[in-house]
Formats: sequence, structure tokens, C-alpha cells
Amino acid sequence: MDMYRKVLLSEEEIPKFWYNILPDLPKPLPPPIDPETKEPVNPKKLETIFPRALIKQEMSTERWIPIPEEVREIYTYWRPTPLYRAVRLEKFLKTPARIYYKYEGVSPPGSHKPNTAVAQAYYNMKEGVEVLTTETGAGQWGSALAFATNIFGMKARIYMVKTSYEQKPYRRIMMEVWGAEVLPSPSNKTRFGRMVLEKDPDNPGSLGIAISEAIEDALTHENVKYSLGSVLNHVLIHQTVQGLEAKKQLELIDEYPDIVAGCVGGGSSFSGLFWPFYYDVVSGKAPKNIRFVATEPTACPTMTRGIYTYDFGDTAKLTPLLPMYTLGSDFIPPPIHAGGLRYHGDAPTLCLLLKEGFIEPKAYDQISVFEAATLFARTEGIIPAPEPSHTIKFVIEEALRAKEENEEKVILFNLCGHGYFDLKAYQEYFEGNLKPYYYPEEKIRESIERIFKEYPWISNLPYLKI
Repeated sequence: MDMYRKVLLSEEEIPKFWYNILPDLPKPLPPPIDPETKEPVNPKKLETIFPRALIKQEMSTERWIPIPEEVREIYTYWRPTPLYRAVRLEKFLKTPARIYYKYEGVSPPGSHKPNTAVAQAYYNMKEGVEVLTTETGAGQWGSALAFATNIFGMKARIYMVKTSYEQKPYRRIMMEVWGAEVLPSPSNKTRFGRMVLEKDPDNPGSLGIAISEAIEDALTHENVKYSLGSVLNHVLIHQTVQGLEAKKQLELIDEYPDIVAGCVGGGSSFSGLFWPFYYDVVSGKAPKNIRFVATEPTACPTMTRGIYTYDFGDTAKLTPLLPMYTLGSDFIPPPIHAGGLRYHGDAPTLCLLLKEGFIEPKAYDQISVFEAATLFARTEGIIPAPEPSHTIKFVIEEALRAKEENEEKVILFNLCGHGYFDLKAYQEYFEGNLKPYYYPEEKIRESIERIFKEYPWISNLPYLKI
């Protein structure tokens, strides 16, 4: 088995269909709610910010959605991505566990994000959209959208969370190389950004604020639409190319995972990997019981300490209400270095599966995460991004448990991006400047109480009680 350091597929084996989990959920997904009518949102209303094709995918109950040939052609730039076996990490840990990772850092922007960015840019271009606006935290989503819009002759306007804008200038420059306009959020470009800065000129920004700015921009300009890098169904659907490829790759070497793990900011990389294996479980094809494990930071503990309710996807409350585990839409995250894992909520599909007990959540502090990341880099050679390093921390723990129990577990995880633009964070770790931050319980309570005080009718919505 040691001979398989990496498993490769040919370009012809890039999936021809994306997988949609909606028809296979254990119960119907609660609908997004229009805060004005207090009823499920009318899809027509979404056309002000999304193209019709993506709204159709968002609501689709088709299990398999064809991938346009134009999108598959762009995918060949980096897909299929390699599946690696972590041979040197296994040897270092002296574990009987076999550890595999799907490596998405080989894409031009360096992460899994272009799997959906290319698809979204394509559908918008087909409907005549000229500019896409979006938010970005760590910069991986922003650089993916800049890459994709450039390919299809469009423009991107990207609101980058101010902390990350300052911490990661090279991510910003990368987006600018591909022709994007990048603004630190909160910015002076939008009414909402100016309002935030008036109240707090030193506001470090949050994904919630950046989303509000990007949506306002789309709503107030012609031929401009908004693009989201995680959370919504259509985004997660596009990401399933990862799990579908990983299944094929493991089949080639006669392996099947006991555990599928990934990090969660909004839920797209983890869902993209585990959905196809979940399909095996619900369709009775899985040859063994699988654990699905989702990791997150203790500084933004949505899955481990959030509340399952309806909440807005952004701080200005411009989005429909979504059913999710949330820390409250006015959550301002501490400026930790896992920039992509600092969103106040998670994907509704992921939250439903978490609520129903299909997913195990785990939270880790940033010191233990960078310790795990450094061990991984020193054994496997790849410097991982801080986000998937939360999963690496879990994988190391699990591999050591397998050693204690002398169990031959197969662990699959998503190394969803490299950390070559995160070296400042590694420097701070080596210099002892990182703190093991835990988000205070009282702040979560205050934030959630504010939602229920402002929108008391939320707690009476029937959809979460089904």
C-alpha cells in the first residue's frame, strides 16, 4: 500500500455532473425567509442579485446537475486534483491509520474556491452580467473570483475584510493581477460601509459587513450581480467535484474511508468532499460506517457553540433569513489568522445534517492548529493554509488514537488550500505572538438575544420545528 504516494485521474475523468444533496436530506431543508413578508422567499426577488440559472440550481431537487462543457474545459487547468497519501506523516506518528488528503492547492488561485467561482462567472456571463461583487476574508474566495471573471472577460469588485486586507497584501495583489478592484471593508464606497466607519473608525471588519457592502453594490448598479463563495446550496453543489473525484481515486487503490473530515467557515470545502460519500450512506452503497467530522476555530465556534435558528447572512440584514447555527449576524470576529473560518453562520444543508446527528463538530484553538500545520509541513512538505490546518489537528489526534487502539482506520480529509500567502501567521506563531483565543459565551448570548429582540417572530417560524 505504501507505493501509492499520490493517485491521479486523467482529464477525461473530471466529473460530468455535480451532486445535489437536497433530495437525499433526512428531512426537507427549511426555506429561506423573506423578512418583509415572513414567508418563504420568492425566487423572483433573488434575481436582483443572482442570475436565473443559479437561482434554479439553488432550488433544484435534481440529484445530478450537468456541468457545462465550457466549465469542464476551464476545470482542466487544475482538475482532477491529486489525492495524496500522507506516508511520511503516518511514519512520524507511527500510526496504523492510513491518511489521505485531497489537495486543492494546485488550482491557480491556490484553493478549492475556483470550483464554484468558474461556474458562477460562467452562468453570470451567459446572462450578460458585466461585474461581479463579492466579499472575501482570507482572500482565497476573492482571488478565485478574480481569476474566474478574468477568464470570462468580466470585472470583479471585492470587499476584503479589513484585518485580512492588512495582514495579507499579497492576496490583494493577486486579485489585482487578475484585474479585480479590491477594497478594505468596511469601506467608504457603500452607504453601509460609511455608516459602520462613522460609528467605529477602527472597525476590523467581518464577513457579515463585507457581504452587506457587496450586496448593496450589486443592488445599486446596473449589470452588476453578487457572487457568494460558500453557504448557499448552488455553491456547495459546484464543490462536489472534489468528493466525486476522491471516490474514484480511492476506488483505484481499493480503499474506502472510515472518516471524512474537513474545515468549516461556511461549509463549502467540507461539503464538497463529504456529500458524495453521504450519498453512498443514504443509498446503501457505503461498504462501512463513515464518520463525517467538521472542524472550526474556538474563536468562531458556530457549530460547537452557536444556536440553530433563522438569522441573516449579513450584518446590514439585506439577505433573506437562513436556517443555520449562528453566533449572530452582528458577530465581529477576533482578528485570528484563520481568516476564512470567521463567518457567523454555516450552510443550511450542513446545519441540518449537524442537527440530525450526521456530522461531528470539533473546535480547536489557533496555537494547537499551527503546531499541527508545522508538523504536517515538516513531514509532507506542503505548507497548509490555516483553515484546513484545523482538520490536520483533528487528523493527527485521530491517527494517534488509532495507534493507541491498534486500529487500521482510513482517514480522508480536504487540504483545501496552501499557506504560501499565510507566512506572516506562521511567523507570529514561531515568535510566540499568537494567543489561544476562545470566543466568550456572553458575547454569543448577547448577539442572539439582539436578533430575537429585534425580530421576535423568528422564534415562532414553523419550519425549524418540522
